[in-house]
Amino acid sequence: MKAVNDAHFLEYGVNPDVVAKAPGRFHLIGEHSWFFKDKTLSMAINMPVYVAVSKRNDSNLRFCFNQINERKRATLSNLKIKKEDRWANTLKAIVFGYLSTLKDYSVTGNGDKQNCGLSGMDVTVFSEILPSAGFGITTAIKAAYTIAIKALFQIPFSDAQILQVIERANRKFLMVNNYLADNYTALFARKDNLLITDYTKNTWDYVPYHQSFTENKKIFLVDTKVPRVSLWKEETLFEPENALLLGDLKERKNNIYGDWHYISNVTDINEELSVVSENVRRKLLCVMREHGDVLDAVEGLTKGDFYKFARAVNHSHESMRDMYELSCPEIDWILKRVNELEPNLQMITNPVSCGRITGKGFGRCLYAIIRNSDEDRFKEKLTEFEKIFGYHTACFEINTALSEGATII
Repeated sequence: MKAVNDAHFLEYGVNPDVVAKAPGRFHLIGEHSWFFKDKTLSMAINMPVYVAVSKRNDSNLRFCFNQINERKRATLSNLKIKKEDRWANTLKAIVFGYLSTLKDYSVTGNGDKQNCGLSGMDVTVFSEILPSAGFGITTAIKAAYTIAIKALFQIPFSDAQILQVIERANRKFLMVNNYLADNYTALFARKDNLLITDYTKNTWDYVPYHQSFTENKKIFLVDTKVPRVSLWKEETLFEPENALLLGDLKERKNNIYGDWHYISNVTDINEELSVVSENVRRKLLCVMREHGDVLDAVEGLTKGDFYKFARAVNHSHESMRDMYELSCPEIDWILKRVNELEPNLQMITNPVSCGRITGKGFGRCLYAIIRNSDEDRFKEKLTEFEKIFGYHTACFEINTALSEGATII
């Protein structure tokens, strides 16, 4: 906090009126099936982003990202996306989301009708992990800035209205998809819990995990630094007709989370998917498999069955690699070494470690959950990876007990 306050004071000559914090995050399973109204299992992580804000007496917006020593400017009446503003576009988007939402709800704060109660702001972003690494840092900036503005101007918004601010920032200003799992995790995470997002109902639930999940285990996030090179455009799969096909393969089932699953009759599945190309068919089958992996992972977590959880994680990566074509040889090499930490015939049925690609895919990031006793060997493999492939990894140990949703400090 002292570093955040000092950075803000050094930049603007005043102490911040409000400082907010939001966590980074990664998705364990299911982040690529949101379009098909499926489920995503996510974890907040102890990679906090701080946003310090002080109120100005004019309509100017001044932004500073401390770690990259970069500054940007805007005004409340002239919010535009600029390619060179990169991270600052995210902050401008949240201001846009507020202005749009405040007009709808006739909440004017201090009575300024033109700006719906908002005035200019000096803003400092403070994050040891840069947005380019992934790990949900961009979403954390949005979440922290959103609740900072709410506190600074005493805007009586509910959680639903806060989510609407972020949605409008994403869809109407940044022109990007609004990923509910990202928003829910950044805003509402709770320590020692994962979040499961149900895109069918647009809701989330906490998944408390049994002590065995972290007992004698360590969780590592690895930024491989492998450049993301898209082999195919994921958006090409997001067609309404594909969603309808998968919708026809769903059926009600009351004793599982969400009250539905995909049918298992191979003949019916093949007949339903016969109208699409083989390439699309394999990817849709992968989405169906992801659903089962999410449910298996949740069951393993809640029952303390690490083997079941680990099998689901490993199976999900295999699907992402072979059917969804989302991985790369470098990430596959590391994850193969993770699975070889227990070199015996039981490692498939009763794995003691697991891992998966995470993030946007096509490279960059993965996570691994291993035994404490395997940490040195795991890091030796990362050193070997650097010698073979030439990329210098960044490895972060995750402390789940320190990971909570966005808060005012």
